[in-house]
Amino acid sequence: MGQKVNPICLRIGYIQNWRSLWFADRGEFRKFVVEDYKIRQYIKNKFAQASVAKVVIERLADKIKVIIHTARPGVIIGRRGADIERLRADLGKISTKEIAIETREIKNPSLDAQLVAQNVGFQLAKRVAFRRAMKRAIDQSLQAGAKGIKIQCAGRLNGVEMARTESYLEGKLPLQTYRANIDYGFSESLTTYGILGIKVWINKGEVIGGVNPQEEAESKPQQQQRPPRRSAAPKPATSNEGS
Repeated sequence: MGQKVNPICLRIGYIQNWRSLWFADRGEFRKFVVEDYKIRQYIKNKFAQASVAKVVIERLADKIKVIIHTARPGVIIGRRGADIERLRADLGKISTKEIAIETREIKNPSLDAQLVAQNVGFQLAKRVAFRRAMKRAIDQSLQAGAKGIKIQCAGRLNGVEMARTESYLEGKLPLQTYRANIDYGFSESLTTYGILGIKVWINKGEVIGGVNPQEEAESKPQQQQRPPRRSAAPKPATSNEGS
């Protein structure tokens, strides 16, 4: 099962959370799903160069909170917040509720599967050899601390007549282990020979009890080691002089 389905969907409820946080009645459910889709598509198309990894939508009683996870928040905010105000006005045309936008910066883009897939797609669009682009992305992710990574490209690679699929795997990628924090991303690249599909799986380590052991170790204060105790100097031996 872990080899077939989306790794993020498989782990929802264990170590992953939903990206649409709301509850609705049967009559409004379909409306909210369509609104979420339109909001995500608009942000994806408008900020294609802003390295947007995911969009989390939370619906409150009187407003909609849109959380944009991006590696370049300055592109979305704009100068003095002009672009984000324009985005809020545009999203207000999709939904009648008040829109609140929040941006969260991704500190390490090489560990985000969606951003890695987009990066490989941009390189393929610039006619970079697909093997070089895949190996470069794998090296960057492993240097950033990934436990394992797999990149798969499909389509008319290098402009050949017949479409094929090629993939590279480095490290460990336990797709059927629920406690393994597997990130997944998908992107498409439009080339002169057609559309190429890129899929990326990144293993960030195991999550035990909802906490990443690596992050937990970094958050704990380091204990100072005591210096070794000084051993008592041996007393000089006294010689008994015979009387």
